[in-house]
Amino acid sequence: MAEDSPLVMLSAGEASGDQHAAALFRELRKLILGVRGIGMGGPAMRAAGIELCFDSSGIGVIGLAEIARHYGEIRGALTLMQKTAGERHPDLLICVDYKEFNVRLAKAAKARGIKVLFYVSPQVWAWRPGRVKSYGRIIDHMAVIFPFELPYYDAYQVPATYVGHPLAGKVRPSLSKLEALEKFGLSGAGHHDGNAALSGPIIGLLPGSRANEIRRLMPVILQSARQLSREFESSRFLLFQAASVPDTAITGAFDDPDLDLRVIKGQDYDALQCCDAVITVSGTATLEVTLLGIPMVIVYRLAPLSYWLGRMLVKLPFIGLPNILAGKSVVREYIQHEATPANIAGEIGRILRDAPYAEAMRKALLAVRDSLGDRDGSAELARLAARMLAPAEA
Repeated sequence: MAEDSPLVMLSAGEASGDQHAAALFRELRKLILGVRGIGMGGPAMRAAGIELCFDSSGIGVIGLAEIARHYGEIRGALTLMQKTAGERHPDLLICVDYKEFNVRLAKAAKARGIKVLFYVSPQVWAWRPGRVKSYGRIIDHMAVIFPFELPYYDAYQVPATYVGHPLAGKVRPSLSKLEALEKFGLSGAGHHDGNAALSGPIIGLLPGSRANEIRRLMPVILQSARQLSREFESSRFLLFQAASVPDTAITGAFDDPDLDLRVIKGQDYDALQCCDAVITVSGTATLEVTLLGIPMVIVYRLAPLSYWLGRMLVKLPFIGLPNILAGKSVVREYIQHEATPANIAGEIGRILRDAPYAEAMRKALLAVRDSLGDRDGSAELARLAARMLAPAEA
């Protein structure tokens, strides 16, 4: 590959960012022949042809207390990325989410004269909108994924483009629901529609992609599943294992022989559409479930200090994306001490028993989906990156 072809550095610290960066790079290769990619990420970026300087699979944590425990590794990754940017001087740095890390990387790159495109805006709408001004000094362009984010950047004359959410238009099963039920051996499980006489429901479990999420939330999610299994005869459970989660992290899921549970590895929308209801941690997964219109309950727990500081700083009534985007409570959220098996199983039970309640939730979720449109966020972002890589006109 020609050494004079454009060199792009990508930085992603979490599983969702790894997927987004990989999708972006694949689109960019369609637009710029021979473009090269280096950076920090995970298996998706490597598979897309990006040369990894650092594998970020182990540093995808959230919460101040959790970050403090991994500080040495995160700091080492930042130092390596800053050094690599200085030595190889990419034509463009694309920072994908992972705010605190990437803001520092962007600042160092900008000081070296490297163009910076930041993808997935820090949540300035949730806390400290004034930080937009400081972002304007360390980036060349902000690519936002929600239309309501643009005015925050316009107010400070920071160049920003709405590219659409990377999942909008992509979260589509490849099979019909009947075909998917057959493929996963679930066709014997009838779907619950409030009639307790029907065979049991199919319930999805999405425990997250970060190690600390799995540690804090997997036990309570499994306890909720056991309670539901006792309550709903012949119920079946699909546990969705993110690519960044090792098999050893979910071995406890198989301790109960009475729990009819199978593991689905990776993002499998064919399997997800089979679910009558879903228990999911807060994060990107909630949007995937939203885009499929599946009723859900959102759960989350942080270290006590991280939760307390978050409550002090974040001025939003919700943490779940479907509720934030709808501007109202569409699905129930159980956070911190409220995330108990009784609460979680109780809400899933209501979804399964109360057909009008479940249908109203589906309609509200599909309205959120429609509000996002179906533009291809990865392709839009690639076009923006290509414009930034184009030689300046004389």
